[in-house]
Amino acid sequence: ASAAGMSTGGTLATAIGSLLLITGHHEPWYVIAPFVLFTAALGVFLAIPMKRQMINYEQLRFPSGIAAAETLRSLYSHGKVALQKAYSLLTALAVGGVIGLLRGYGTVMDVLKDKGCHAGWLEKLSKTVFIPEQLAFTSWLAPLRNVQMAGLAFEPSVLLIGAGMITGLRVSLSMLLGSVVLYYVVAPQLYAMDLVNAGIAGYVPSFTVKGDTINPVRWALWGGTSVMVFSSLASIALQWRTMARAFNIFQRSEKSAQSDALAAIEVPNSWLVAGLIPITIGTVIVLYLGFHVSVWLGLVAVAVSFIASLVCCRATGETDTTPVGAMGKLTQLIYAVLPGAKFNAVINLMAAGTTASAGGSAADLLTDLKSGYLLGANPRKQFLAQFFGVFFGTLAIVPAWYLMVPDKARLEAFNPPATNMWKAVADLLTQGIHMLPRSALVAIVIGALIGIIIPTLEKVLPKLRPWLPSAMGLGLAWVIPFQNSLSFAIGAVVVWVWTKWNAKKSDTYAIPVASGFVAGESLVAAFIA
Repeated sequence: ASAAGMSTGGTLATAIGSLLLITGHHEPWYVIAPFVLFTAALGVFLAIPMKRQMINYEQLRFPSGIAAAETLRSLYSHGKVALQKAYSLLTALAVGGVIGLLRGYGTVMDVLKDKGCHAGWLEKLSKTVFIPEQLAFTSWLAPLRNVQMAGLAFEPSVLLIGAGMITGLRVSLSMLLGSVVLYYVVAPQLYAMDLVNAGIAGYVPSFTVKGDTINPVRWALWGGTSVMVFSSLASIALQWRTMARAFNIFQRSEKSAQSDALAAIEVPNSWLVAGLIPITIGTVIVLYLGFHVSVWLGLVAVAVSFIASLVCCRATGETDTTPVGAMGKLTQLIYAVLPGAKFNAVINLMAAGTTASAGGSAADLLTDLKSGYLLGANPRKQFLAQFFGVFFGTLAIVPAWYLMVPDKARLEAFNPPATNMWKAVADLLTQGIHMLPRSALVAIVIGALIGIIIPTLEKVLPKLRPWLPSAMGLGLAWVIPFQNSLSFAIGAVVVWVWTKWNAKKSDTYAIPVASGFVAGESLVAAFIA
């Protein structure tokens, strides 16, 4: 079920949707269906070596995976402590559900009115305890006195607070630090520079004002993506011996009982090779026949998918947020300079759709595998379930796409922000990389340096690691709004204070409570949608 929902729909909502906005017509189903299938399956197989590295060896958190495992433990465990954990989880789930209901209050009331229900009691209740969608902060910085920054707010979401409770203090505070630097230091200075240089020929402003609002993340995602990509590559390079052991863990030469037991349940490396070869060929053929992407550009897309999957898995493992959109922008930037892809929005979008889909699919599988790892499930069977789920997801989502979005006008009526962002980046980059603000190019270089320096310091000076910011946290802070980072930090600080006050109770109840928050708000939000 997780694979069917998570690994297939994102591709349609972003790359395919943007293509519809650009061309004005739908691609046929016999092109869309295999594209969705192959790109999702690509991510499933790319996750095989990453599972051993990030879950077996590095023990990354994968907060949603922990939340799912804790929920299952509470449902199926026995004994006094297990019962107490279950009650705390159910209580938190109820709180999360109420928050989700209040956040979606406007939608609920619209639905009830459409059904002929007035629900006066609900309206009275909402006026008493209603939580506004956002409590915006007033900008006190001089260059921004007449302009608001999107996302500079407190978002009353216990889902994100719960994720922060599981993620931990170092990563969550790094996210808040990155957001503070972006919103209160970098963005005001760049906006002031835009005002000074307005009207100068050839100057590309860092920010575009829309309705007296600027969105710092639209500019910062280039630097944030650079940090995440280079920190992930640096981490792998610095741990190449561990990564090599991940591929060699099942060799018979080890002759250990533990190795034999692992070999019986883990996905063998032969599956990786046997799966990636036909999937790569299928992906390249679909890109060539369906979207006129040359064979070598299709192979580049598959190669970049490995990097995208690596970054998505690591970001999800550390922060519970999968930067699929950021990885799409990375590919769009690469294809803006490749011969044969310049000035072609279709190639730009579909290559990005390939890498983003693979990254999202791989991260989703690792989240499920984290739950299985904690509960003692069979990873080989989980892998097969994920692979089968991709087929069922494709069968469900492709017809649903054509039914929900019969034409360009219907998609435009939804006003989908992610789809519009992908189209805007494609329109921008296909005019040439010179259309990017110069400040964004500088941010890419600085982000690369930060992404390399922090993992290197962690390796060379391990005692310094607790005092260093998380490179992944800093990078992610620049591709999500300030309000998300703030919620993560609140959750992490709550657990830290709780641990200082009563470590035993914190160890017992923090994860169940956080899991309840995540599950409760998620379920109600899904129901409202």
